[in-house]
Amino acid sequence: MSVESYADDERAVVERVLRERRTVHDFRPEAVPESLVERALELARWAPNHHRTEPWRFYLLGPRARAAIAELNAGLVAARQGERAAEIKLKRWQAVPGWLVMTSSASVDALREQEDYAACCCAAQNFMLALWSAGVGVKWTTGAVVREAGFADIVGLDPLAERVVGLFWYGWPAGPLTEQQRRPLDACLVRRA
Repeated sequence: MSVESYADDERAVVERVLRERRTVHDFRPEAVPESLVERALELARWAPNHHRTEPWRFYLLGPRARAAIAELNAGLVAARQGERAAEIKLKRWQAVPGWLVMTSSASVDALREQEDYAACCCAAQNFMLALWSAGVGVKWTTGAVVREAGFADIVGLDPLAERVVGLFWYGWPAGPLTEQQRRPLDACLVRRA
């Protein structure tokens, strides 16, 4: 299929999903069907990746792993901001219905590792857009907890072989989402002859 063969209505759908996707911070409690998440992960795998390395790995986290990560993070928050802040954060994290960790293959070649990480960022966008098109919101976080040694143990990943791209929370959005604006294209477009 060529790019030219896309009908105007198909382009409009893609454009709408790209423009309307939002980071969701608050989710309804009901779980997203795993089949929908797996479909989004299937689409994530179609991200561009240099030399077709397919460097991503996806970890769907169950209740025990989610609880352990929430507790690990609460400990970090308590050390920085006190017990009350930790309790609030713990309760908020425990309410998130869906959790996924994405990693990228580690490499001794710095350029290869950078290219693989960039490919995983593209895969993350595919994942988020695929879920968004089904009405599911996502928050991509790279907070301090993903760099804690205990995080790798909880998830079951090898920190020498893979690098955490992010922790993704997903679920049905709770409440209205805010409108967003972007700078005009002229503010970020540089033309050179």
